[in-house]
Amino acid sequence: MDILEQVQPYMDWIILAGIGLVAGWITGQILGGGGLFRNLFIGIIGALVGGALVKMGFLPLPPAITDITNTIPYGTEIFVATIGAMLIVLVARILIR
Repeated sequence: MDILEQVQPYMDWIILAGIGLVAGWITGQILGGGGLFRNLFIGIIGALVGGALVKMGFLPLPPAITDITNTIPYGTEIFVATIGAMLIVLVARILIR
């Protein structure tokens, strides 16, 4: 059995983790804080929140990007996840104070 066949069912989760890690790292660089697991957690939650905001229309993307498909295109996934992660960090900081 080929390694790609074994990994294929988990590919969406692997991609989400990669995008989450990059988005969490960018958020850590902008807002401070960090650590591998914190960046990964914040980035994945941020990706889910950012994607939900785009789908609900609260975070509009340019029509030229979204007219092709009704999904978040590959070029903007890290951008959307970073915005979601930044919102999560800012809301958490407000609630903690």
